[in-house]
Amino acid sequence: MIKSMTGFGKAEVSLPNKKITVEIRSLNSKQLDLNLRLPAIYRQAEYDIRSTIGKAVVRGKVDVFVSVETNAVNTSATINSEVFAEYSRQLRDAMSATQMDPNFITSSIASSIVAQSILRLPDVVASEIQSTPEEELVALHSAIAAALEQFDAFRRQEGAVLISDLLYRVEKIENYKQEVTPFEKARTETIRARILDTLNQLNVEVDHNRLEQEMIFYFEKLDITEEKVRLTNHCNYFREVAASEDNAGRKLGFIAQEMGREINTMGSKANESNIQVLVVKMKDELEKIKEQVLNIL
Repeated sequence: MIKSMTGFGKAEVSLPNKKITVEIRSLNSKQLDLNLRLPAIYRQAEYDIRSTIGKAVVRGKVDVFVSVETNAVNTSATINSEVFAEYSRQLRDAMSATQMDPNFITSSIASSIVAQSILRLPDVVASEIQSTPEEELVALHSAIAAALEQFDAFRRQEGAVLISDLLYRVEKIENYKQEVTPFEKARTETIRARILDTLNQLNVEVDHNRLEQEMIFYFEKLDITEEKVRLTNHCNYFREVAASEDNAGRKLGFIAQEMGREINTMGSKANESNIQVLVVKMKDELEKIKEQVLNIL
């Protein structure tokens, strides 16, 4: 099954007091480039999440966003009231010792500034490391699995569109190749007539047997039958790989390169304007194939 490297999937799982949302997006890339944004409470599961997503995605520039919304008041941070009060007392003592008015910190504005300053001091705020409940981790992985399922469906749908376009262009290349055939014989006759006309203008004696031999060698060098046969084989192999292999993007790219070699050789041997026009059309279709293949997984 041909899949696109461009994909999108989103899923939500609700718990009694929380809602977990997972969103996955991807673009084309030569390798797997996974960027995971995860709330701190789920860091313990990061390795498993990366492993699960990496196996499913295989290749591409992937951004994964995991967010959690909670309806309950729940925090792992606590304020140590005794330490806060001790810092406040020391601050008043320091102000008295420096002949400053200790009652200054009781004003509303000053109290707010002082409170914020004290909260930044050591040991005032403590954060307890809490383990995530098992049922919440199960819900997280369930959301990831659902998002990956949507993501994969998106990729399959995009892949079907891409491969349909690619096969259409492969067929066009083969049609242009067939159009070359009528011009080959005419090309040979034109070249033969041009050579004989040039010799007649030179008004020199010619060994006609030797001339025929040289013409045969010359025409053999211009013959493109072998290139046409190889191009047909590459086109058939392209279809075969597209129909039977998974994650075939790289392989299809290599086949497209080989198709380009045969088309370029046909162009260099053409020596005929109509054939060269058809070669240009084949190259145009091949460039579109190469561009699209980059988007295939």
